[in-house]
Amino acid sequence: MYNITEGYASFQEYQTWYRICGDLNSGKTPLVIAHGGPGCTHDYVDAFRDIAETGRAVIHYDQIGNGRSTHLPDKPADFWQPSFFLAELDNLLRHLGIEKDYALLGQSWGGMLGAEHAVTQPPGLKALVIANSPASMALWLQAAARLRSELPPDVQETLLAHEAAGTLDSAEYKAASQVFYARHVCRLDPWPEEVKRTFAAMDQDPTVYLAMNGPTEFHVIGSMKNWTVIDRLPAINVPVLLISGRYDEAAPEVVQPFADFIKGAEWVIFENSSHMPHVEEREACMKCVEGFLASHGSL
Repeated sequence: MYNITEGYASFQEYQTWYRICGDLNSGKTPLVIAHGGPGCTHDYVDAFRDIAETGRAVIHYDQIGNGRSTHLPDKPADFWQPSFFLAELDNLLRHLGIEKDYALLGQSWGGMLGAEHAVTQPPGLKALVIANSPASMALWLQAAARLRSELPPDVQETLLAHEAAGTLDSAEYKAASQVFYARHVCRLDPWPEEVKRTFAAMDQDPTVYLAMNGPTEFHVIGSMKNWTVIDRLPAINVPVLLISGRYDEAAPEVVQPFADFIKGAEWVIFENSSHMPHVEEREACMKCVEGFLASHGSL
């Protein structure tokens, strides 16, 4: 078993909550987990703590605006930018004293953040895992439109009607959205408690998600809608593992540029998963990630 410690890293006038499972001085490169959203919490990616059983420290944190970190519901939409979260990540690494030796796993938006971090070639980054992430939001939106077109006709009609009317808070719209989520976000039924906790937290304070993404996974109207990292991907110079699910909303064409433009990138598709292989095929996913980390030098 491993020790668990929690704390807060001061960043500007805010506080970033973090949790360490294991010993940062174990001799194995620690793994930092960046959650998705933007606007989720660490809860739904809690499963990655399993990797601490191998003796590798695993660090989860809640990005500012979310979870146990400082909430800022009154900040305007243009406050929430990738640059803010990149600076927060750098601050956390320094606070923990691991900025010279760490691996990073980002899930969904966290993987977009991870790619943004990696293209700056930080000297302490030893490996990167991009899990269920798009290389551009244009590709994400194209895939979302394709996946939506495969939903039952009545579900599609309900979504369109409420989007046109602006009634996105209606129970009907949320129920129709859930049909998409059950196919392409998490296929387990029922959803694990930690996944439910994240969605409940987002319902309670949707500030970041609404500002950067929009009302749903497939109706993206926030500040990230034109985001892309494709033209910068050749700058990534560390080992990279790509993860996605066969039924993932991060469809193969959304992930493909990472494979095309990051030298030596490995890509594993989990055949029985959608957007959350870490819960849908938990044991296999953990083995895959730890195997990748262990296979690269002194990691």
